[in-house]
Order: sequence, then C-alpha cells, then structure tokens
Amino acid sequence: MTTHPVDSPDLWAGLSALDEPPAPVWEDPVPLAGPRKLTAFPVGSLPDWLREFVAAVAEETQTPVDLAGCIALSVLATAAGGRSVVQVRGHWREPTNLYVVVSLPPANRKSAVFGLLTDPLYEAEQQLRTLIQPAIVEAEMTARLAKEAADKATAKVASASADERDEMVATAIALAQTADSVTVPVKPQLLADDTTAETVTSRMAEQGGRMAVLSAEGDIFDIIAGRYSGKPNMGVFLKGHAGDRLKVDRQTREEYIEHPALTMGLCVQPQVLDDIGRQDGFKGRGLLGRFLYSVPESLVGRRKIEPDPIPEQVMETYRHHVLDLTLFLAGWTDPAVIQLTPEAVSTLTAFQARVEPMLEARSGIMGQIGDWGGKLVGATARMAALLHLAEHLNKGHTVPVAEATMRDAIALAEYFVSHSLAAFDSMGADRIAERARTVLEALRAHGWREVSKRDLMVKLSRSEFRTANDLDPVLALLEDHGYVRAQAVQRSGGRGRPPSPRYLVHPRLPDPTA
Repeated sequence: MTTHPVDSPDLWAGLSALDEPPAPVWEDPVPLAGPRKLTAFPVGSLPDWLREFVAAVAEETQTPVDLAGCIALSVLATAAGGRSVVQVRGHWREPTNLYVVVSLPPANRKSAVFGLLTDPLYEAEQQLRTLIQPAIVEAEMTARLAKEAADKATAKVASASADERDEMVATAIALAQTADSVTVPVKPQLLADDTTAETVTSRMAEQGGRMAVLSAEGDIFDIIAGRYSGKPNMGVFLKGHAGDRLKVDRQTREEYIEHPALTMGLCVQPQVLDDIGRQDGFKGRGLLGRFLYSVPESLVGRRKIEPDPIPEQVMETYRHHVLDLTLFLAGWTDPAVIQLTPEAVSTLTAFQARVEPMLEARSGIMGQIGDWGGKLVGATARMAALLHLAEHLNKGHTVPVAEATMRDAIALAEYFVSHSLAAFDSMGADRIAERARTVLEALRAHGWREVSKRDLMVKLSRSEFRTANDLDPVLALLEDHGYVRAQAVQRSGGRGRPPSPRYLVHPRLPDPTA
C-alpha cells in the first residue's frame, strides 16, 4: 500500500480538486428563430387574364411578382368595394374592400407598377364623370332657376299690400323649399392619394361610402399618425375597413356614412414599417391588424437589362375587364350579394379550424399578432369574392363562389400569413428576439466565456439598448434558450454601487453553427 507524506504535492492537488466546483454541463442551446422563410406569391390563384397581366408587368418592370399581384387585388377591391358583399354564413357578411401594403426598398420601380395596374381605374372614373355630366348640368341649372324664382318672390313680399302678403309669403316659402330640394350629383371619384383623414371621410360621404387610397408612397401612415393634427386620427381608417357606421358631428361639418368601404393599396419602404412599430399611436388601436402585408425580396442588382415587354393583347384584356367590372358595379346602390357554394363554405370552415389554434397566445404561430390573425378568415372570404368577380365580371352576383375559387383565396391567405409575420417582426412584435440575436453576435465577436451586464452595455449600440434595463428581457430569453447562465451576485456588504450581474456563456457559442 502506497502512503503519502502530509506535505506530498499529490495530496494537496487532490484536496484542491475537491474544493473546486464541478465544470458546468451545457446542453445544446435552443436556436432563436431566424429570418422567416417567405412564401412565394401564388400568382396561379388569380384568374387567367389577371395572372397573365401581373406576370407580364413583373417581367417588363423587373419587379417581384408580389408587387403587381398585391396591387391587382387592391384594384379589384377598388372596383367592388362598397358595391358588393360576400355572404359567408348566417348573419356573417364581409364587404369586399381590402387594406394591402407591400414593403420594398427604393429603386424598385413602384410607381411604374402602380401606373400600369391603376390606369384603367382612372379611365373608369373619367367615363363615370362623362356619363353623369349632363345630369349635373341639368341639376345645376334647375337649382339656379329655382333660387332666382325664390329670390324674386321674396323681394316682392317686401312691397306687397297687407291683403296680398300672406299669399306671397307662402309662394316665396314654397319656391325656396323647391330650390333647396334640388340635389346636384357629385362627380364620381374612385381614388385618392395625398389626402387627410378628414378629406377621406368627406369623399366617402359624397361617394356613397366608397373610396380607395392607392399610392406608391407611405405618406398616408404619417397622416394617420397626426402629421397635420398632432395626434393619431384613425377612426375613418378603422371603420372604413370593417364597414361600421361612421358619423361626424362637429361644429364645422356633419357627415354620416351607413356602410363605409375604404380600400388601401400601398407600397412603402421597409423603414416605414420599422417606424410604425415604434409609434405608440399605432399600438393597441387595431389598424395594423387590418392590413395584408407583403415583404418580397428586391430584384435590384439581378434585373434583366432588356426584359420582355407586356404583350398588347394582355394589356388590352386587362384594361377592358377592369373597366367592365368597375362600371358595372358603380351603378349598384344596394350592394351585390356574392353567395358561396356549400363546398366553398365547407372549405372556408376547414381553413378556419386550422387557423384557430394558430391564434393561441402562448403557442400559436400567430399568437403575438392575434388581432391580425383574427381577421384572416374574413379577409379570405373577401379575396374569394374578388377572385370570383374577376372571373365572372358582370355576372358574379348570379352564380355562387366555387370551391376552387375559395382554395385560391386560401392560398393567398397563407401567403399573407407568411409575409405578415415577417412584417410584424419588423414592427416590433418579436423585438426581444431580434435584440437577442444582436447580443449573440456581440458574444460571438468578443469570445467571452463569462461576461457582466455592464461589459455588454459598453459594446452594444445605445440606439438599440438605451438603458441596462433594456437588456433584462433579452438576457432572460437567452438564458431560457441555454445560451447564457446567470451567476449569483456576490455582495461585499459595503457601500457603493452593487456589482454588475454576470453570466456564463455557452462554450460553443463562438462556433457560428451553435
């Protein structure tokens, strides 16, 4: 048996090893969600004539097909919004207006795409004005003559004798009432661009509740946020999507809209979405939950120099069909009711059953954007009605929506789920995870095995982490995922600033694949 003297180095080494805490055991960290994989725009879901034009516009302008496809939906919603509704089931009806926003960086030829897609709407607007112009002239002349007659009768009352006065007063009153009852038709207007919330409300009241804001810029968000009023003004934009009654009763104006139907089709720079996420006025009001978002990949740097032009027949067919649909529905005062086949209802119901678990706050894929996800099935019904009308044009109200059309609408809805989740990430719905990725990059770059919260603050951007408290939820998330471990804070008991919290860093973190 081997013995060791008391002063043996081997003995002291063994005793020292017993005093040291065991090395921590690290399991593989749970990866943070990275950039989302985006679904391709389902251009095959569009009717043939619309699909061909959208694809041709994307080719000639060398832009993502998503842009032309989303604006095409906005064009259909402009033609049909306020003039048709889709009967889903029971008392559930959806109007056919949409809010769509595409996020693309500069130099993506957004204005060119908007021009090609919206030109027929401006032509339809002009034709509607030409058709109604004779009635406007006649009503204006009638009103002017009636007012002149009432003014003359009123003037005669002043010089009338006592026995004639009562009869002449009655005549003047009758003529004044006649003049006041003459209604001059307003000039039809389908589109607005650079406008205020008040102007949108007034135009909708004049136009029987319908209006569309289609723009290749994001200025409308600045206006909603209060560029002119100094405070958010989104009432008309909330009710204009849902179709809720809108009543304005102010000292300067009084307006009432029974069924407002506002359509918005916008293309904004990514920075606009980022800014919206930082504005308190947009949070909790429900407006952002009404938009269908598209965030396609820019083609800048990979575009063809000599792309194929849009075939003339494809462009003429698109122009003709948009004109037909817009002019046909413009004459409806009571909205055209679009019915669903039983098969289409069953398909939509099955889709709703798939969507519902996605809305669960803790585990659902749309749990953080429940306000948006809660409107998805209704938006799907709206898109199905629009695809149906585009397929049947002026006969859409005579036949119900087929199951195949509903499946096409669901394909579009699934596209918008993918892209809207990415858009809400940009707007801050997943801001903590985004910041956690920033901290992970800092930990990797500096190769720390152990780090204090104070050391991290020194290395991180103050624009993203303004105070040390901003780090708390981020470090908690990283700890939950197994990237770091909080160390017990050793307090000295003396006065002065307490020591900064310290964290052990996963030993594999410097490996980019960790």
